[in-house]
Amino acid sequence: MSKLSWQEYTKIADNFQHKVRYEDREDLKQDIILRLAEVASIKTERLTLPAMLRVASFVTIEYWRDLKRQPTIFSLNDTIEDDDGNSVELSETLADDKAIDLEAWVDAKTWLYGCPRRLVKIAYKKVIGKPLNIKDRQYLCRYRQKELKKHQKTLL
Repeated sequence: MSKLSWQEYTKIADNFQHKVRYEDREDLKQDIILRLAEVASIKTERLTLPAMLRVASFVTIEYWRDLKRQPTIFSLNDTIEDDDGNSVELSETLADDKAIDLEAWVDAKTWLYGCPRRLVKIAYKKVIGKPLNIKDRQYLCRYRQKELKKHQKTLL
């Protein structure tokens, strides 16, 4: 292999080096030069300019394909911007199991405002562990039956 062919390979590689990330340009340049040398050693005749351009193009395509196949790994310590434009660590955006679900709490509070007072008193008795008398149990049973019928109608 003559000195002239190495200079040609370097010239071809220089033309393709701007097509990749800045930090990988020198690596791609070396890859193109080596691949051109490999192909030239396999072939018996001298490589033409279109053949060298084609080889360099394939090396560039391989670079992007390999880059795309690399898994993206995030760290919980990475900072991101939230909806308000503030910088927040990724670990701070994870859901907390002990946090109160405000939407469900407001919905439950709204439901309690529309709920019969007697039913709220019965629920309070059950929460504190007081036994229910017969009338309370009958009322609760009738209310459950009525709610069950409503939900069965909506399912059909």
